[in-house]
Amino acid sequence: MTKSILIASLLFVSMYSSDLTPQETLGKSLFFDKNLSKNKTMACATCHNPDMGFTDHRGNGVSNMASLGDNGKSVGGRNAPTASYANQTPSFHYDKKEKAYVGGQFWDGRASTLEDQAGGPPLNPVEMEMPNEKTVMNRVLENPYYVSTFKDIYGKDIFKDPKKAFAALTKSIASFERTSEFSPFDSKYDRFLRDEYDLTPLEDLGKALFFSNNNNSCSSCHVLKGEDKEGETFTNFQYHNIGVPVNHALNKKSGTKNADEGLLANPAVTDVNQKGKFKVPTLRNVAVTGPYMHNGVFKDLRTVVEFYDKYNNPDRTINPETGKKWADPEVAETISKEKLKAKKLTDRKVDALIAFMKILTDKKYEHLIKE
Repeated sequence: MTKSILIASLLFVSMYSSDLTPQETLGKSLFFDKNLSKNKTMACATCHNPDMGFTDHRGNGVSNMASLGDNGKSVGGRNAPTASYANQTPSFHYDKKEKAYVGGQFWDGRASTLEDQAGGPPLNPVEMEMPNEKTVMNRVLENPYYVSTFKDIYGKDIFKDPKKAFAALTKSIASFERTSEFSPFDSKYDRFLRDEYDLTPLEDLGKALFFSNNNNSCSSCHVLKGEDKEGETFTNFQYHNIGVPVNHALNKKSGTKNADEGLLANPAVTDVNQKGKFKVPTLRNVAVTGPYMHNGVFKDLRTVVEFYDKYNNPDRTINPETGKKWADPEVAETISKEKLKAKKLTDRKVDALIAFMKILTDKKYEHLIKE
């Protein structure tokens, strides 16, 4: 045990407030620990920075479209999604009533639970690069705080089986991710529901448009509980293909050559009709967690709204970010055309929807909103 590790352990412990359980406190420490990656450069918090809406804003040569790996070179083929409100997501399953896949973590739901997701990056060769569970747990054993706390929570024999110990690690991280630090529900919208905030006229119009089935299709996918319901997630956790174009810059950087199969890339899914479908993301903190879509192809929230509007508005032919016509979809054959049907939007209605989505930002991130 080195002096630096002991100091780091004490610093980790000092970070935690008294309202966290020992398991949650342990999970928070692990969430921030770069020692759990091969080159000791990367932690969960590296790609899910709590100060930046639990997203990766490091800058990596592809305009923050995807996360740079522990080796400083490798780049994944997808945009790292926000970890905020991920604790609201149900386990991955097929809903027979809705005839749709629902829930799970990652863009394709391949990690059914938060525990499953927490175990992925440490062993991913383009992320934290650890070769196996035993190597990860050897790093854990270097930290005296971890050793004593693991034994206190999971039993004195927890380190005898590396796989069981690794499962305890993922359970600890998931317990921290289930705390209110990830889902405070304290945005202006939440405060409005508690009569603590008055909507501006533009925000009020955006709210009316957002929840109206007669005007647009937002509520078809981005509403779970309903208008003015507390604890709204702003996603129904289902999967759809909305015709997102290829991000050529990201594909070049990551070495991706084939179309992203989306949900079909999930080992639990064999139905070819699921190709190109991705999980509907939460809109909470959406104003501060760009770039957008599974491949980060759009940088601005306005571009996203205009992209949706292009399906119903013959005047929306140009991508404002490129100045060119909208590019072809990466996967064309499974686009959810019925879900995308809506009335065309005026520029003021676009402004209103953006204004409404901005008030879905957690209070601690409101300073990040660009006016």
